[in-house]
Amino acid sequence: MIQFILNKFISDKIKPIYKIINYFPEKGKAAKRKKLGFVEIAEVEHDVEEWAQNQLQEIERLRDLERYRKEFVGNVSHELKTPIFNIQGYILTLLEGGLEDPKINKLYLTRSEKSIDRMVSIVEDLESITKLETGELKPQYSVFDIVKTTEEVFEMEHMLAKERKMVLEFAKKPDKPIMVSADKKRIIEVLSNLVTNAIKYGKRKGNVKVGFYDFDEKIVVEVSDNGIGIDKKDLPRIFERFYRVDKSRSREQGGTGLGLSIVKHIIEAHNQTINVQSVLDEGTTFTFTLEKAK
Repeated sequence: MIQFILNKFISDKIKPIYKIINYFPEKGKAAKRKKLGFVEIAEVEHDVEEWAQNQLQEIERLRDLERYRKEFVGNVSHELKTPIFNIQGYILTLLEGGLEDPKINKLYLTRSEKSIDRMVSIVEDLESITKLETGELKPQYSVFDIVKTTEEVFEMEHMLAKERKMVLEFAKKPDKPIMVSADKKRIIEVLSNLVTNAIKYGKRKGNVKVGFYDFDEKIVVEVSDNGIGIDKKDLPRIFERFYRVDKSRSREQGGTGLGLSIVKHIIEAHNQTINVQSVLDEGTTFTFTLEKAK
C-alpha cells in the first residue's frame, strides 16, 4: 500500500513535467513502467535532459538561420548597391553636361550598361537558385557524352585561359565516350562555373584538369587546379550565396558570387553530391557525381 501511494504521488508530480515539455516517452518505456508498477526516476531525468538538449539544438539552429539571413540580406544589398551607385553617378554626370561631350557620353553610357548587366546577372542567378530550391526548375534528363561536353566547355573558356596563360586539359582522356544521364544544359553550366573559377583563381601559367572515374552506377567528375587554394576555415561555407574567400580579389575578377551556390543546387537537383578539397598555395579540387547512362 505504501509503495502504491508513493508511486502514485511521484507519478502525479512527474506527469505535469511531461505535459510542460510536451514530451511523450517511447511506448516501450511506458509499457515497462506500467508492468513494473513504479516510476524510474533515472529515466525521467534522462527524458528531461534529452528534451532540454533538443531545445538547445533548435535554438542554435534558429540563431544560425537568423545569422545567415542577416548576412544574405547584407550581401544582396552590397552587391546591388555598387552597380546602382555607379549608374547613378554616370547618369548624373551626363545630366550635368556630359551628354553634350562626345568623349564622355558614350563612355559613361557603356559603363552604365555594364553595371545594369551585372544587376541583371545577380537577379537572374538568384531566380535560378530559388527555382532549383523549390523544385520548379527540374532537370531535363538526356543521355550524352560527358567527355565531349567537357571539350565544349574547354572551347567556351579558351579565351579566358589563354589570357591567363593557363592550360585546360584532361587528367587522362578516356579512350571511349562516357555516357551519363543528366540535364546537359545544366551540367555545362556546372562545368563552366568550376572551370572558370579554376582559371580565375589558378596560378598564371598553371593548369586546370578534368578527370573522370567509374564508380559503380555513377561517374565521378573531378575539376582541379594548382592555384591559390582555399583556407580550411572557408571550405564549409564555399557553396553559400555571395560567400567570397577573398572579397576584394573576387570582385576584381567579376562574377555575381552565386556561381558555386548554383552549382551545388544543380547537382543536388540531380540527386547527386558535390564536394571540395583544397590546400593553400597548392590548389583546389571539386568532385561531383553523375548517374551513369544505362
